[in-house]
Amino acid sequence: MPKEKQTVNYSDYLQLEKLLSCQNLISEKHGRPAHDETLFIIIHQTYELWFKQILHELDDVLRMFNEEIVDERNIGIAVLRCSRIIEIQKLLIDQIGILETMTPLDFLEFRNLLAPASGFESRQFRLLEIKLGLRPEQRLRYGGKAYYDSYENEMRSQLVQTEKETSLFDAVEKWLERTPFLNWNGFNFAEFYQKSVRQILSGEKEAIQSDSTLSEKSRGMRLQMLQDKERHFNSFFNEQEYQKKVGEGERRFSHRAMQAALFIHLYRHQPLFHLPYKFLAGLMDIDELFITWRHRHSLMVLRMIGRKIGTGGSSGYEYLRSTAEKHKIFSDLFDLSTFLVPRSKLPELPEEVREALGFYYTKSIIRP
Repeated sequence: MPKEKQTVNYSDYLQLEKLLSCQNLISEKHGRPAHDETLFIIIHQTYELWFKQILHELDDVLRMFNEEIVDERNIGIAVLRCSRIIEIQKLLIDQIGILETMTPLDFLEFRNLLAPASGFESRQFRLLEIKLGLRPEQRLRYGGKAYYDSYENEMRSQLVQTEKETSLFDAVEKWLERTPFLNWNGFNFAEFYQKSVRQILSGEKEAIQSDSTLSEKSRGMRLQMLQDKERHFNSFFNEQEYQKKVGEGERRFSHRAMQAALFIHLYRHQPLFHLPYKFLAGLMDIDELFITWRHRHSLMVLRMIGRKIGTGGSSGYEYLRSTAEKHKIFSDLFDLSTFLVPRSKLPELPEEVREALGFYYTKSIIRP
């Protein structure tokens, strides 16, 4: 006989008794309850719940992109996963405003009781950074130590092991490298685009030189700017120059992956590139929103404790502000704008390539 369906109770399903009873005030244990400590705990517990959801979405995207051949039908799902992460990130930023309803004096009522605990110890946030692709050498030193030294053995082992696994950055790089249309049936995207860019730059140089309204100083400045622009393009197309920048830490993506990303950005109006473009744009949004969250967090800390040392021993505001700039992951994608040309000057792809990037259907005539 089939099992009887058990009645689902709202409170039991969400384990509300457990959830609502885990806001234990340390100030209360010391005999002087601080009203705003409840808000402080709930805000940070909520952050951890949202980090758990982001990791859940991120792990699914990693699973899809960690295959030898990425199923193109999964790109749309990955876009949706990224969209959800982005909406959660916006909420994380907005939550800082709620925390700022607590005044610095209110915070001082219980702040000293929290040491040496610190938000730096959030294991889930560290996992999130690692899974996205933050490399150990990118990290700012915390209190002169490696970041994982703040964790107990089991947690530390998990973080170190995760660093050895494929990150989303790594998986996306391999996926881009496999883009088939970079070299396809005699079509070479790099040569095709480089030729067009040279024609565009040559036309701009001619326009500057023939403009009689420009003073010699203005003409010289514009020609210098054009030279700098040309140098940027050359550093992109010349693989040796590009590899030099990788070695210097100015680039992370491989030369081929970067070319594929540029190809997708330039011709995103082609049907086959719609979703890959939205996916790459989503990765930039995620990176930008984490930068925004770190920056907003640092300003909140400055407002709350000024330039005091953090409860965990960090330099507080200065440390958080520096991570906003240093802990970027997909900065190569942001740099693609350097190599774009106006759409009106974008060269038309050969017909055969356009057909390969499009969707074509046969239309049958239905007779009544």
